[in-house]
Amino acid sequence: MRKSHPVRRAVLAGAATVSGIVLLLSLKPASDPGSAQAAGQAPPAAAGQAPQGGVNGAVTGDAAQTQYGAVQVRLTMNNGKITQAEAVQAPKGGRSDQITASSVPRLNQAVVAAQSADIDAVSGATYTSAGYKKSLQSALDKAKASGGAQQGAGGAQTLTGDVAQTQYGPVQVRVTVAGGKITKAEAVQAPKGGRSDQITSSSVPRLNQAAVAAGSADIDAVSGATYTSAGYKKSLQSALDQAGG
Repeated sequence: MRKSHPVRRAVLAGAATVSGIVLLLSLKPASDPGSAQAAGQAPPAAAGQAPQGGVNGAVTGDAAQTQYGAVQVRLTMNNGKITQAEAVQAPKGGRSDQITASSVPRLNQAVVAAQSADIDAVSGATYTSAGYKKSLQSALDKAKASGGAQQGAGGAQTLTGDVAQTQYGPVQVRVTVAGGKITKAEAVQAPKGGRSDQITSSSVPRLNQAAVAAGSADIDAVSGATYTSAGYKKSLQSALDQAGG
């Protein structure tokens, strides 16, 4: 029988080795952590993070009621990042003054550092911290919704004004602005209880319509609802200030 040449055997062995390597590479798992990025897919964002994508301006969260008073957080954002956090409402009076003065600045700093609502409670300020985080999360939710609206509806954004305290209760206004115009106005807080219920139900719809018609806070007070009208206009102006208008 004819013997194989040694050189030929070496060539065949080398070819088999190369084929084996190619086969192993082709069997690389699709679940490789880098495969999503290689395919152009961004990793999922953690819940509660500041929305990325060009959100700008101030966003005010809903007021969170606590055992010692309301907490409400406002965020200032630049290109989707939190540049400033502040509490526009916090518990006050007696011991609460000391707790608020000690805890709120630390919570504000924590938000800017974390860029999310995933922050630790301040020791000794459990209720304030919980209310702060709840209002903060609502502000982040609004910013996320506003960012989506800006991308999908030509720059529409929803802005909530500061709470305006009146003799008969707080008033807080939320507006939707698109193309520099107010397209919707509503009172998310208004005086209630007793005679206030009737005044609120009569005056607020008229104030909402006036805000949309005027496109500004330069609206007339509703007769018989002087305090509610004044609070409405004050909160409305603070909402428009957030929009830069």
